Amino acid sequence: MLLTIERAQKFTQDRQTMWAFMCNPANLSAITPPYMGFTVLNAAETSTYAGQIIEYHVAPVLGIKLHWVTEITHVKAGEYFVDEQRFGPYAFWHHQHILEDTQEGGTLMKDLVHYKLPLGILGKAANTLFVKKQLESIFNYRHQKLEELFGVCI
Repeated sequence: MLLTIERAQKFTQDRQTMWAFMCNPANLSAITPPYMGFTVLNAAETSTYAGQIIEYHVAPVLGIKLHWVTEITHVKAGEYFVDEQRFGPYAFWHHQHILEDTQEGGTLMKDLVHYKLPLGILGKAANTLFVKKQLESIFNYRHQKLEELFGVCI
């Protein structure tokens, strides 16, 4: 069974400003909680493009470092990109990053994540006990950090 997380956040900045920040893998560490031990291993100075492979180290549980590899599978510059896990902690990971203009002249940023954990019933239990809460916490942190970087949302 696929699980889903959806988030939306509005900014006063225009879409191109937000795109410039969001499509740079180097910025991921700045909007990820420090306890995750998140480090981008490659592509840190490159704007996102279809076919791009990005490698990370992440330590989501007890500081145990994991290798995570994602591929940027779809990009429409200034509007959206999709990253999909190729190797890592999930059985499936598909994350859509969408930017839209608002009527107020700002940007609506939306995230849609579909994921599945490995290990069948154990994965389901882990999701209930801590994975979903941890993912929610990561997106809450991201919301806060983006507000600090770009100002209070509209």
